[in-house]
Amino acid sequence: MPLPLPPLRLTGAQILRDGVLQHRSIGFAEGRITRGPLPEVDLTGFLVLPGIIDLHGDGFERHMAPRPSAPLPLPVGLASFDREAASHGVTTAYLAQGWSWEGGHRGPDHAEALMLALDQYRPQALTDLRLQIRAETHLVGEAERLIAAVQRHRIGYVVFNDHLLEGQHMARIAPTDFAAWARKVGKTAEELVESIELAVARSKEVPRSLCGLAEAFDQLGVLYGSHDDPDGETREFYSMIGAKIAEFPLTRRAAVAAHAMMSPVIMGAPNVVRGRSQAGNVSASALVAEGLCDVLVSDYHIPALPLAVWSLVDRGVMSLPQAWALVSSRPAEIMRMPDRGRLEPGLRADLVVVNAETRGIEATISAGRLSYLAGEAARRFVAQPQALRLAAE
Repeated sequence: MPLPLPPLRLTGAQILRDGVLQHRSIGFAEGRITRGPLPEVDLTGFLVLPGIIDLHGDGFERHMAPRPSAPLPLPVGLASFDREAASHGVTTAYLAQGWSWEGGHRGPDHAEALMLALDQYRPQALTDLRLQIRAETHLVGEAERLIAAVQRHRIGYVVFNDHLLEGQHMARIAPTDFAAWARKVGKTAEELVESIELAVARSKEVPRSLCGLAEAFDQLGVLYGSHDDPDGETREFYSMIGAKIAEFPLTRRAAVAAHAMMSPVIMGAPNVVRGRSQAGNVSASALVAEGLCDVLVSDYHIPALPLAVWSLVDRGVMSLPQAWALVSSRPAEIMRMPDRGRLEPGLRADLVVVNAETRGIEATISAGRLSYLAGEAARRFVAQPQALRLAAE
């Protein structure tokens, strides 16, 4: 595992602490934020913010297979994604892996292969990489296998999906798009239709299967939720079985219902950056403005995380501390990770160094380890050899 930086204190920057930007210093040693005199690096002109916690991202799929027909070895893809995440200030990332009747890179076989690959890669990772499993509700025949895999690989987060109607609709009205979807998962259009039909045939078994999964996840301490709730009734059903997290509700009505049920609402940062959903669903910015969104995640584009924060700030929707909480302290609270998400003594040294003028991320420190360094911040660190030498001693 990469070794932590020597004990250091970052001075001169504005530090986000206790919900406000403060002119103060921050020190860390042995992977934790600490107090006391330490060798210093001057970061005047920078912001120091808590590391970003990304609760859902499927952009990693492009690192695993830059083209659908050109997959790379899983360790290569993980290393590539790890570095991209670090360069955008992410210190904890959940890779949203499918467990679906689609098969291919979203099927159970690939999911288990990725779980094993991540277990093996984790000791050398720069970022705290974790898996979120996106479980298709109608894949009832693989429920016991899912429980066993979650337990074996210590998966802590699962969301339930139901994309059957979407598949049936696309097959009818957009056969070209449907064929492209099939090719992406390594099937013909006819084979994908057959997979959908087999899943539909087991519809009556779904409620019992979901209750069984929920009971097992409760016993294992797994957090779980639902994905793409279309309405309040759907959110109510999932809430009743214990799936409290509402990921990407499709409508304002579903988001309102989620908040009424005390279900955290997660939306995509690209939706905020673009000003609208790429699929024509509810605007994430509108939900944020109404107080109906608790967390922003990378979804399909990890650079959107810091960009979404600045978009909300520039449009006057939120202050920087409020907007940054959507990608740091709030995700930590929802995932029950009290050791991160804030800059407090004793917590993990997860920090993002942002150039206050350009807003560019120039350094990321994950658990006290330098995972990314560039630009003026790099010059500042390199220009302080005396501090680094003293720290090393």
